[in-house]
Amino acid sequence: MPKTPPKTLPKTPRRTPTVPPSRRLATIILRLKQAYPDAKIALDFSSPLELLVALILAAQCTDAKVNEVTGSLLFKKYRTIADYARVSQEELEQDIRSTGFYRNKAMAVRTCCQQLIERFDGKIPTRLEDLLTLRGVGRKTANILLGNAFGVPGIGVDTHVSRLSQRLGFTRQTDPDKIEGDLAALVPTKEQVKFCHLIQAHGRRVCFARKPNCPACTIADSCPYPDKTIAVPAKPKRPAFGRKPGEM
Repeated sequence: MPKTPPKTLPKTPRRTPTVPPSRRLATIILRLKQAYPDAKIALDFSSPLELLVALILAAQCTDAKVNEVTGSLLFKKYRTIADYARVSQEELEQDIRSTGFYRNKAMAVRTCCQQLIERFDGKIPTRLEDLLTLRGVGRKTANILLGNAFGVPGIGVDTHVSRLSQRLGFTRQTDPDKIEGDLAALVPTKEQVKFCHLIQAHGRRVCFARKPNCPACTIADSCPYPDKTIAVPAKPKRPAFGRKPGEM
């Protein structure tokens, strides 16, 4: 009897090697700088105090709404830490009502400023550890404040930084503190604040939460995100009155 040829197993397709995040990072930062040369924090402020207050108000609120409230009234009415510390809860609530969660935010702003007077001689500290002792200040707020008001390197993990860092393969974490740790170890110290601005700009304009606009993405070829969207070709227009193309 003829021998049965041995079965051959199908070849496993060779996987394209993944480029390490550290090698992709430089390209990503360069391209985002070219795409968003004016990228900066979206909140309007002219002093560390104004930024601190704006960051507290920005929780569960858009930056545009916060800028509207602070620009039209708040920053004109309250000039110093003492102004916020002395105002009544009810009055501040009314001044910030449109930002949402106004009771909690008013309490946080007032208490934070009272703590600044009691613990830090009425000055905003420039150490992360000190800022974290203040009411309403978490790691995100502290890092954004330090980076944008004092030039201290750090990673402020907001919703855009969290989402894009996961999609870009810079972290597998979902906890903001762990994401911060991964990014702080990856992004050069001198680039950390700018990196956050660039990521935020890209998240607002292209890499949306529900449906990223991957065809318009300048870093798509450096992004390992598996659920990229693709451009759908336009359907050809049907001839008028059902005529075939070329018919008279």
